Amino acid sequence: MHYMKIVDLFAGIGGLRLGFEVKELDKCVFSSEWDTNSQKTYFTNFNEVPQGDITKIAPPSIPPHDILLAGFPCQAFSVAGYRKGFEDTRGTLFFDIARILDYHRPNSFLLENVKNLARHDKGRTFSKMQTILEDELGYCVHHQVINTMTHANIPQNRERIFIVGFNRDKVEKATSFKFPKPITLKTTIRDLIDTDKKPDKYYYQKTHKYYPKLKKAMTSWDTVYQWRRVYVRENQSNVCPTLTANMGTGGHNVPIILDDYGIRKLTPRECARFQGFPDSFKFPKLADSKLYYQIGNSVTVALIRRIAENIRKIIN
Repeated sequence: MHYMKIVDLFAGIGGLRLGFEVKELDKCVFSSEWDTNSQKTYFTNFNEVPQGDITKIAPPSIPPHDILLAGFPCQAFSVAGYRKGFEDTRGTLFFDIARILDYHRPNSFLLENVKNLARHDKGRTFSKMQTILEDELGYCVHHQVINTMTHANIPQNRERIFIVGFNRDKVEKATSFKFPKPITLKTTIRDLIDTDKKPDKYYYQKTHKYYPKLKKAMTSWDTVYQWRRVYVRENQSNVCPTLTANMGTGGHNVPIILDDYGIRKLTPRECARFQGFPDSFKFPKLADSKLYYQIGNSVTVALIRRIAENIRKIIN
């Protein structure tokens, strides 16, 4: 295996990098993330502050690299019939990835997005992306929607689209890439949840207006429930519902559980475990709402690790 240089774009708190990096084999030579709180968490773990807004960074100022990682936001662009290629996506964040790929021509890339990207605008948006990556930039592109609970041995129902590309001019086995196969889910919800009493702020007090509803609906110890504004949703499959970036805003969608001490929200650390982050991953002192946002916005590290292994096999 040879040493690889990585760039981490739309880096968030570094989930893609954490899943990809094999310490002895890789060096992250550049990172970019505009959210200042996420930058703090990134610095706490990687000892570097990512550069800011990617739209203002010129490709020549990014060092040469072998692999480009980007969990870019799903930002729709109009696909106008009379326009061509890059021009269609100008002003969107996909355009910024494409111009960096165009300039640096790395061996490979890994992009991650919400699964609806493939269906947006009746599939035209995704089709345009593929055309640019394949026909204009010369990459062999593979994509698949993958669920954390079926492919990462982590009980979270999280479907995301992964797009992997290999530079046809540099990578002989570009067409041979395969995404990882499903694996048996052996980790349980209880494996990831602490048993000790948490601070009161995580518990619903009996005086809370929805407490009677919660108490009535929440009967199982092995279920992560969701509070959906006016009702409690039980996740029947014994997995955690999809962790989202809006978990920390107004209580909507925050996963809740029953423990020995009452009904409570999952803590940020527990949410991080449901994303496959090791407990050695550190969080700076930030409001819980910021941490929930960062974790919900990230990727499942354990899943990235499996995809990364398969990418390495092709490059090496």
